[in-house]
Amino acid sequence: MWARPATPDIRLKRIYDPAEPDDGARILVDRVWPRGISKTDARLDLWWRDAAPTPELRKWFGHDPDKFAEFAQRYRAELDAAPEALRPLLDAARAGRLTLLFAARDRTHNHAVVLREAVETAFGAD
Repeated sequence: MWARPATPDIRLKRIYDPAEPDDGARILVDRVWPRGISKTDARLDLWWRDAAPTPELRKWFGHDPDKFAEFAQRYRAELDAAPEALRPLLDAARAGRLTLLFAARDRTHNHAVVLREAVETAFGAD
């Protein structure tokens, strides 16, 4: 019998990085379409805006690494208030590898980092 893994296989990748065969499900998790990339070139399985931070939170954060800890806490509160926003991501993670795509330049201090953690936590509790 097949057993679901204890933790999902979730990768993070900038939308501008080339798509690779081992990306699994490629889901863009930004609320706004990224500049300079066509929908064809993005090679997405889904553009899931509902998992992105609210425009107000995104603007407040402004990709300032000094605000990241507070941003992460506020963003997790938004996600906790709307658990349905994680559903497509959880479904994709259950099916195999999931690559969350984002446009931010900073690969360490961005919402996809927080979102991956939220999906991993929900995956274990689901």
